[in-house]
Amino acid sequence: MKRRDFIKLLSGAVAAWPLAARAQQPSLKMPRIRIIDNTAFWGHFRQGLRDLGYVEGQNIAFEYRSAEGDPDRLAAAATDLARLPVDVIATYGTPATSAAKRATTTIPIVMIAIGDPARVGLVASLAHPGGNVTGNSNQGPELAAKRLQLFRLAFPATSRVAFLWNPNNAMQAAYLEEWKAAAPALGVEMLFVAVGSADDFASAFDMMMRKRPDAFTMTADPLHLLHIEWIIDFLARHRLPAMYQVRENVVAGGLMSYGPSLPDLFRRGAGYVHKILQGTRPADLPVERPTKFELIVNLKVAKATGFTIPESFILLADEVIE
Repeated sequence: MKRRDFIKLLSGAVAAWPLAARAQQPSLKMPRIRIIDNTAFWGHFRQGLRDLGYVEGQNIAFEYRSAEGDPDRLAAAATDLARLPVDVIATYGTPATSAAKRATTTIPIVMIAIGDPARVGLVASLAHPGGNVTGNSNQGPELAAKRLQLFRLAFPATSRVAFLWNPNNAMQAAYLEEWKAAAPALGVEMLFVAVGSADDFASAFDMMMRKRPDAFTMTADPLHLLHIEWIIDFLARHRLPAMYQVRENVVAGGLMSYGPSLPDLFRRGAGYVHKILQGTRPADLPVERPTKFELIVNLKVAKATGFTIPESFILLADEVIE
């Protein structure tokens, strides 16, 4: 080989080396995302990351810890994850996010579907989160009043509504106040059903039925959604009309729901992770609130349980399952 050709070859190899090194970088420094309580909804989060170019095992890695909504296990899971090499901790719901924030003030935390994160101290404000926590909220203005109005349209005789809440979820106290404020103006009495652990469901629901509610509603509390099949079955057996917060509960056999799209909130959570991995601080990423709320009605369930829903109400629905 001539000396001039050798120099050209060597120069080309040197120029290409940084590109090769950068191409290998994802495998050498693969972003690590830690998730507490993996559920089906996290599939939408992972899909959102795939849409942004992240492929598990190639340029991103996930690790999970299970706590099943239990406060002590949430704290242990968050502490464990905070000790590991991690780029972002992703959380669903207030209890898991609060546990993660207590475990670390430096690792970025992306929270998904939090009621009012500023009210419970997770962020300084929605516009300027500050600290290491950001993400999205699942709440809009006057949702309790809207849900009660919808109940009265579907079942005009409704006068006593049971509301399932989790005393271990700091956000739930705010929900109670919202329902207490909305109910009197609509002539509705509220029955508050507290369930803070899996062992509480049977006794709490039996006590609820002794108070003879006309209807039932609940939030998308992570602990409660882990047991949604049991809840739906109990309500069907007692022929108690129920309004859920997420569409998936209606698809699973619930009567109707009104709220934002939970899969959409999980996909949007992936966008926060991407921005953080690109170098944006959580403190500089405003918390998003949902802009669209959907009413879903399952007429198949209504017929099976003997509920007659007015045609005028059905026409209001964004989706009718038949």
